Amino acid sequence: MLIIDGAYGEGGGQILRTTLALAAILNQPIRLKNIRANRRTPGLAAQHLTAVRAAAMICDAHLTGDKLGSTQLVFEPQNSPIPGLYEFDVAEAREGGSAGAATLVLQTVLLPLALASKPSTVTVKGGTHVPWSPSFHYLRDVYLPILAQLGVYATADLPAWGWYPAGEGEIKVVISPADVRPDKQNNQIDWTGQERGLLKQMNGIAVASSLPAHIAQRMRDRATNLLNQEALPASIEPQRVRSVSPGAGIFLVAEYESGLAGFSALGKKGKPSEQVAAEAINDLLAFHHSEAVLDRHLTDQLILPLALTDRPGPFRIEAFTQHTLTNIWVVEQFLGPITTADHDQNLLHFAPRERVWL
Repeated sequence: MLIIDGAYGEGGGQILRTTLALAAILNQPIRLKNIRANRRTPGLAAQHLTAVRAAAMICDAHLTGDKLGSTQLVFEPQNSPIPGLYEFDVAEAREGGSAGAATLVLQTVLLPLALASKPSTVTVKGGTHVPWSPSFHYLRDVYLPILAQLGVYATADLPAWGWYPAGEGEIKVVISPADVRPDKQNNQIDWTGQERGLLKQMNGIAVASSLPAHIAQRMRDRATNLLNQEALPASIEPQRVRSVSPGAGIFLVAEYESGLAGFSALGKKGKPSEQVAAEAINDLLAFHHSEAVLDRHLTDQLILPLALTDRPGPFRIEAFTQHTLTNIWVVEQFLGPITTADHDQNLLHFAPRERVWL
């Protein structure tokens, strides 16, 4: 049994999710200790418990320690990932419900199910646009298109928006079997290397959910003005939608000749719409004025899928964040050394591997 220390590095939930995904893929029993040790409230919260039970369901894993607040977990897969029709609700993990991130539950099971023999449909209910997690729009418009270039194909729909604190959103993802042909000749993808090319387009949405429409319009206007000052025209659509909890946010995608990047900011009570827009634009401009191909969030989310491929890079990234370094460490506990890094140039290289999954 492989033992993973959840206190390593940033010591958060990503260690848990990556561990569960790899345990399911490799049919590897694991014991995870010190779960989320570096968080204000350590242990399994509703979102993490839902991810544990979702991962267990897709590979018939035996579980010990799967309860709220647990800092120890034993996860013993009994089968390879099983394709099928799945539904998970974060609200069921805690009395009173939860707006835990549905996207993070999906990212736990997506790669294992992509390596199954048949398609799967996964519905996750919970928070779709909540703090400290990728939004549904980042998942659909950035993460999944990049995975498609690695041979992992999935489509995502948003039947219901879910904001903090009620959640009650819904994401539906259809996952196709990955291209695992051993004679596959495509050893390069068009966003590898050190150049991302020219900016092709920039678009996004500004959303007011169960709030007055002028909130979305103000976010859109401020974002557009800031981008115009940088001579970066963009198409940003103001939208007004319905949800159980009110919420607001702006979600932007920058498409380059060789790469995609996503940026967002969420509103909250007392926070001006113009400030929400400025936060997202500031992150976008910082990335645009860098030489990176992968934004800082996409980098840590791609460590696992890239480790399952034969794509060596180099990849020019925005930054070696603590999340990225921690995720590399987790993957290396299962697969051995996977990367070499040039921190001065922000270049990430992947070492050759004996087995290629994607």
